[in-house]
Amino acid sequence: MRLLKQLVPVAAVAFAGGALVGAVQGNPFLTLLLGLATAVLAVLVYARVVRWSERRAPAEVAARGAAGAVARGTLIGVALFAAVILNIALVGGYRIAGQGSLTGAAGLFGFMAAAAVTEELLFRGILFRIVEERTGTWPALALTAVLFGLSHLFNPHADLWGAIAIAVEAGGMLAAAYAATRTLWVPIGVHFGWNFAAAGIFGTEVSGNGAVQGLLHGVTSGPALLTGGAFGPEASAYAVVFGLLLTAVFMWLARRRGNVVPVRRRAAATLTP
Repeated sequence: MRLLKQLVPVAAVAFAGGALVGAVQGNPFLTLLLGLATAVLAVLVYARVVRWSERRAPAEVAARGAAGAVARGTLIGVALFAAVILNIALVGGYRIAGQGSLTGAAGLFGFMAAAAVTEELLFRGILFRIVEERTGTWPALALTAVLFGLSHLFNPHADLWGAIAIAVEAGGMLAAAYAATRTLWVPIGVHFGWNFAAAGIFGTEVSGNGAVQGLLHGVTSGPALLTGGAFGPEASAYAVVFGLLLTAVFMWLARRRGNVVPVRRRAAATLTP
């Protein structure tokens, strides 16, 4: 019941905000404003329902240190995607065909902010956190990674391999980022930095959502295994490898900091004379 009490209100904000942002995507400035408003409202609703259902202040979205944590996460996300696109470019799979649109990039900023915040609240703040309490860190990471990958199958140009890639490189990595830091601001930043770099900077498709107009007019071509094909560079083998490497780093930090919750096993009750 606690899961539902938190999921439903946050999902409602995500759905309503997504519908409004989708309705005005022809206007980049309205997209920017509505996207940022959705992100802020989602955090406020999450904090409220956690206080109500768990009788605690949600430290994972505390205002103190939030800006720095989001900034660090964003830098990690941008650097991660830049490493992926650089490797694709080195094998001839990506080229810059010209300048994009500054206003288009502004709209994508708002759109990606809303997506990053709402998805992290739902998948890491609610699903991962509550499942982890019952099962342990590793089972929760595996389960929520699969669900995160499956959620991307509903995108226009999605396919099974793209969903698997998202589950492996992003679902696991973002959960590991939360486990390592115990704040949602870092995975929110990583998620936003990755998505905005993909669409808003390098002008590539994001999770099978189709072409976008960012700061650069990027063109990908070549084998789908290397470029990600219609799904975008997230379905590239490079993205999977780099995502796994960052997952390993975050989980190493989580273990070093004592943040890994052991696997919960139901011990069989035994009677002793």
